[in-house]
Amino acid sequence: MSTHDRDLLHRMILIRRFEERCAQLYQQSHIHGFLHLYNGQEAVAVGVMDTLHPADGVVATYREHGHALMKGVPTAAAMAEMFGRIDGCSGGRGGSMHLFDAEHRFYGGNAIVGGGLPLAVGLALADKMLEREVVTVCFFGEGAAAEGEFHESLNLAALWQLPVLFCCENNLYAMGTAIARGHAAVNLAERAATYGMPARSIDGMDVNAVHAGAVSALAEIRGGGGPQFIEARTYRFRAHSMYDPERYRDKQEVAEWRERDPIETSIRRLREAGELDDDLLASIEQDVANEIDDAVEAGLRSPVEPEADLLRHVYAEERS
Repeated sequence: MSTHDRDLLHRMILIRRFEERCAQLYQQSHIHGFLHLYNGQEAVAVGVMDTLHPADGVVATYREHGHALMKGVPTAAAMAEMFGRIDGCSGGRGGSMHLFDAEHRFYGGNAIVGGGLPLAVGLALADKMLEREVVTVCFFGEGAAAEGEFHESLNLAALWQLPVLFCCENNLYAMGTAIARGHAAVNLAERAATYGMPARSIDGMDVNAVHAGAVSALAEIRGGGGPQFIEARTYRFRAHSMYDPERYRDKQEVAEWRERDPIETSIRRLREAGELDDDLLASIEQDVANEIDDAVEAGLRSPVEPEADLLRHVYAEERS
């Protein structure tokens, strides 16, 4: 155990509290549209993103708030985007599902299931052609494995030996459909391996296990070994979205997975190692609370885009 392990815990708590605050703000009508929360899956974003370099690219799904925060998108910019304000990372035009920050090489936020996979392949192809020594990480859910672009993207990445880490966050439910009802073969790592790339399944509820798996995979990719695939077996504690009545999951199943809460697991592990006590945990929570409070205040102060600017970015500007 080390300060690094406490830092991983701090980051998971930041994501959890950010999501909890977003749920509260949604109910207060400060956030509109769809809202997909990441509660329960924090170990995946934190464990993988901690291993990345600033120049590495990331493509994510519509459940991407945690990925954006971990890639360096400022908390205030992410929160302002939730409110649809101009200080948001997408200028208020993306909202919850379309966080984007080119400066940090965070390329969404993608509302289309599986839509990020070919984008990640394109980014990695460009990096390889330009001889950039970087990696692109693509996060997606297990529902994307039923889409055609899943197979096309893995095939091209393996064929061209592209520097891509495909990270499947398998939370067992594609919206309201259990994986066994939508996939004839449910071991997604085995499926990915048929494209000739190393693939492994890891415990997505354990940040240390995720981190170790990502370190190993990224080392091989950076060494020129081509793409890799990680299936992080995880679980979302909340409904698919704020509109979801969640009638498809057994309450006992949810309760059992909550016993494996990645944050509580890390807290227990750190306590047992003598690396965390009540005062230090309270300090972490207070730091996170202050950061989120400041982000909410800044986001609510940020103006909405003026009507005169609504046609900006709709068409490309002419160049002489």
